[in-house]
Amino acid sequence: MIKNKKFLLKSTVKMLYNIDMDNGAKQTIILVDDNLTNLMIGENVLGDTYNVITLNSGIRLFPMLKRITPDLILLDIEMPEMDGYEVIERLKKEPETRDIPVIFLTSLHSDDTEYRGLSLGAIDYISKPFSPPLLLKRLESHLLMQSQKRELQFMNSNLELMVEEKSGTIIQLKNTLLSTMAELVEHRDEITGGHIERTRRYLKVLMDGMKKYDIYQEEMGLVDEDLVLQSSQLHDLGKISISDTILFKPGRLTDEEFEEIKKHTVFGGKIISQIIQKTPDSDFLQYAKIFAETHHEKWDGSGYPKGLSGHEIPLFGRLMAIADVYDALATDRPYKTAFSHEESVRIIKEDSGKHFDPVLIDLFLKVTDEIERVAVEVKEEM
Repeated sequence: MIKNKKFLLKSTVKMLYNIDMDNGAKQTIILVDDNLTNLMIGENVLGDTYNVITLNSGIRLFPMLKRITPDLILLDIEMPEMDGYEVIERLKKEPETRDIPVIFLTSLHSDDTEYRGLSLGAIDYISKPFSPPLLLKRLESHLLMQSQKRELQFMNSNLELMVEEKSGTIIQLKNTLLSTMAELVEHRDEITGGHIERTRRYLKVLMDGMKKYDIYQEEMGLVDEDLVLQSSQLHDLGKISISDTILFKPGRLTDEEFEEIKKHTVFGGKIISQIIQKTPDSDFLQYAKIFAETHHEKWDGSGYPKGLSGHEIPLFGRLMAIADVYDALATDRPYKTAFSHEESVRIIKEDSGKHFDPVLIDLFLKVTDEIERVAVEVKEEM
């Protein structure tokens, strides 16, 4: 009895004064058992290797866990007030304690008992009375696995952070590349300054309208809208291959010159295809290729370069056709002065079913006020 009182006093002092103190490299074990003899044996067996905290009931475990997180809990099954099964069920319900490994200590020997404990989340079973060398070895193995698990989680977290940082760098590089190439095209064709930014914003208005009015949502379902809008900036990329004498001609083009400038759709597609061969997973380049090659195709098949018609023309090509033509009509060009917004809308409406997808023209007519607002906004910004 005296030994038991001394043991309890020692454990109480340890819990009150030592649990928050740095105990070197020792890992912390909480041993929960209502039998004081088992607690003493556990303390004596484990004390030289681990920082051991002993508790004589499951109920006392939970206040303790608010003050310290052990590396492992040794838990007796048969205890009054709250048995080991109830304790582990409660541990696994709480986010703060569910990941603490639990090993059951039990004198019960049956498959059902072991199965129930493992089903509740215990990592192992140790029979009582336990062999000290076996207990130490089992704890060593489990704590090593837990340590390796934490290291792996730490490495994964760092890896995810590195991937996020790398992805951010790649996205920034991609955006810079897009902007630089778009500016290059625009500088090569100064007479249409602002065209790339305006068409990009017109596309945004049209795509927002498609969501609002539930138009072509099956085709739009898996589309990354940000990538599409960024990629649209390269729709005239092929103009960098057009002769300056044609590109900068301050007047209407001859038929031969027009045939030459029409090739910018083919040149743009080839340039982007060459980049895709070296970066095959770049979705934004796939979108850019569609814009470059198909924004001058017409619904009735009279467009270029391939003479596609109807739904043969990719959706983004059909959208860009509207944005591109509206901008050409509503801005000054060397061969004409700008039409008013109302006149530009009228001309586009008349070409529904000929140049343009009728469904998209119906949408265009619903969002023309927003299109006009964007045109004014970009003009003021520039």
